[in-house]
Amino acid sequence: MTEKTNDDSTHAVEDERRPLSPGEVLRTARAEFTDLTGLSAESVSRFERTGDGWALEVEVLELERVPDTMSLMATYEVTLDGEGLLTGYRRLRRYERGRADSSHRG
Repeated sequence: MTEKTNDDSTHAVEDERRPLSPGEVLRTARAEFTDLTGLSAESVSRFERTGDGWALEVEVLELERVPDTMSLMATYEVTLDGEGLLTGYRRLRRYERGRADSSHRG
């Protein structure tokens, strides 16, 4: 009979986390944002690595109207730490789905 031992070096390797892939970060951010706000991200318009984590801008349906082009959409900035955990969010703007963005950067 072989006795199993609890080797601390094995646990140390298991505790080391591999870096999250961008897809994993995105899925986690969308799920956590929906859990916190009840709003589902329809699309992600910005996704970038920052010095201490990740930053996303997500487009969400805030108020459904008929016709659909009159529905109110919003852009939220979502921030995550280096491990992909949501650290904050804030609404950047609201707009009607059928309206083009009038601001331009030049």
